[in-house]
Amino acid sequence: MTLLIQHGELVSDGRRWKADLLIEGEIISAIGDHLDVPADARIIDASGKYVFPGFIDPHVHIHLPFMGTFAKDTHETGSKAALIGGTTTFIEMLAPAGSEALEAGWKTWSGMAEGHSASDYSFHIGVTRWDDETEATLRDLVAQGMKSFKVFLAYKGAFGIDDHALYQVCKLAKELGVIVTAHCENADLVAELQQKLLAEGKTGPQWHEKSRPEAVEAEGTAHFATFLELTGARGYVVHLSNGRALEAALEAKERGVDLEIEVVIPHLLLDKSLTERPDGAKYVMSPPLRDRSNHRPLWEALERGQIDTVATDHCPFDLSQKAMGEGNFTRIPNGIPAIEDRVNLLYTYGVSRGHLTLERFVDAASTRAAQIFGLYPRKGTLSVGSDADLVIYDPQYRGKISAETSHMNNDYSGFEGWEIDGRPEVVTVRGEVAVENGQFVGTVGRGQLLRR
Repeated sequence: MTLLIQHGELVSDGRRWKADLLIEGEIISAIGDHLDVPADARIIDASGKYVFPGFIDPHVHIHLPFMGTFAKDTHETGSKAALIGGTTTFIEMLAPAGSEALEAGWKTWSGMAEGHSASDYSFHIGVTRWDDETEATLRDLVAQGMKSFKVFLAYKGAFGIDDHALYQVCKLAKELGVIVTAHCENADLVAELQQKLLAEGKTGPQWHEKSRPEAVEAEGTAHFATFLELTGARGYVVHLSNGRALEAALEAKERGVDLEIEVVIPHLLLDKSLTERPDGAKYVMSPPLRDRSNHRPLWEALERGQIDTVATDHCPFDLSQKAMGEGNFTRIPNGIPAIEDRVNLLYTYGVSRGHLTLERFVDAASTRAAQIFGLYPRKGTLSVGSDADLVIYDPQYRGKISAETSHMNNDYSGFEGWEIDGRPEVVTVRGEVAVENGQFVGTVGRGQLLRR
């Protein structure tokens, strides 16, 4: 298809400008004024609207076995919801249990996505054990274009790895030139605190945060940075949630550690008081929701560019699954659904009602992820030759988030009733219109595995 986007305000690569944009096939073929209109072109009038590069969510769980159950989305439902929310590419965390061979995990995750995703996708390769077979598989997957690893310094006995494995992963990453992403908490301290609280009869969801306090995350962040420093590897802290952990990450960067920082939308807007409600299990995630005093330091670091990206850690478990932890907060499946809402929430409370510039908004929600994870300039930019992943965004739209109108496969929203000040009106994926007026009109299965 040939598309001509006219009269919109383009926002990309740190600048804003008025121009028309021509899409031919799957790529952007021209940007400028008074472009020639091919006879077969569909013309879209973007007057009064922004034109953004397709947004990238670098931290998503679609298929996830956890605590004896599975996250509820499929690659069809998750990708449709992502596109309606303006996310045209996501990077899924492939996280096999430590008892599962990595090659088998790769076949499971990639096989479930192939032919079922409407958006483009890639994977962080989870390393949940270390042996010769794991190393050989990692080398093979990197050769296939999977250029990031994922390690958990938490969830001991499930996904978590010890320091020997962490060192080997970082050393291999340095050799192969890939980045290590890490969930940074001290697993042993979490286990000790969990047992202490349960022994004291503190079993409800409000105690989840007390079992993994800010100090535990700060220590985990510093711990990870030490391994990066000693191996020379490049690292990326996922879902950093509080000021103390932020200080640890920034101190490491000042020492020269090659480290990027991610925050997720729940940690910017929600707080731990929600877990004190009767339905508090809905809000259990790790790292936990924190005291509201952490919001301002995170927003300010995001505005300054010290925090690189805004993701979701999208992890949808429904109310019946959350109820598995009734009487024992350690059995509540961790995570909330957010892949559909990230862009609108970040725009509303960052740009429209906050101090985030449009340029930094696009950078944090699209461009930096593309740069960090080897997708730029194919993704994350409005440039001639780039994939035609576009979001025509209507800043005049007003609405509210609700589970009833959500396209994620879940029966609740962590942001129920939150107002939004804009939404994607048209979304394209490699030149195909996938969303119009808030409705999915694309092709399930058209999404491609991105080799980076």
